[in-house]
Amino acid sequence: MSNAGDLTGKVILVTGAAQGIGEAGARFCAERGGRVILADWNEAKVQESCAALAARGFDVHAEAVNVADPDSVQTLMQHVQERYGRLDVMVCAAGIFRGIMQQPDELSVEDFQAVIDVNLKGPFLCTKYAMPLFDAAGKSTLVIIGSGAGVKGGSGSIAYGASKGGANGLGMTLDRHIAERNVRVNVLCPGGIATTLKLDLEAERERLAGGDPVAKRAELETTLGSPDGVGKVIAFLASDDADYIRGTLFTR
Repeated sequence: MSNAGDLTGKVILVTGAAQGIGEAGARFCAERGGRVILADWNEAKVQESCAALAARGFDVHAEAVNVADPDSVQTLMQHVQERYGRLDVMVCAAGIFRGIMQQPDELSVEDFQAVIDVNLKGPFLCTKYAMPLFDAAGKSTLVIIGSGAGVKGGSGSIAYGASKGGANGLGMTLDRHIAERNVRVNVLCPGGIATTLKLDLEAERERLAGGDPVAKRAELETTLGSPDGVGKVIAFLASDDADYIRGTLFTR
């Protein structure tokens, strides 16, 4: 069997790991030998996802975290320090979506701020408080899950597009700052992927347009890409085989 993408022994933290792209990334990292910390604000769901992997014999651990809260992120990193002593890979996949199809004067300040806090401030906070763990590892990888929204085009949400455009800029800028500390940075921008977030969004968009949201959801479940496809890319980027890859990457 090929050892390409081998992650044996690597300590890997994935935020937003309860479901969707984060869960898929955590699962494939565990399957390839990683020691994976699954973190999410939804403690019950992330414990469930973790238990499913543990039942298969993988080295996994679950943590509750609110990536928008500095104290919560610091607590998470303290737990990683106490349990593992270092961090080889961090995947920032936590994300939310609010304000679908709303005009600027309709979008509430609270919803805009909430999306920015999770999707943009979250990766910053996680990186800020992970730096000592990266330093302890000596060589690390940071993967920020972005989107084509705000990078290659617009979005159904002003807040979401702004946050993901910012996440791309954050990743590019971090690369220039922390490469000297031996941290490789990639921003991964998935396309149309059948996550719960995406399916809920498109169903709501269809409802607002006067269509059938149930039929739309069923259609997209068969036509959109699978989170597993992105999960495999995440696992590859986490590996040493991706050492020469830099910058922003786009998937299906």
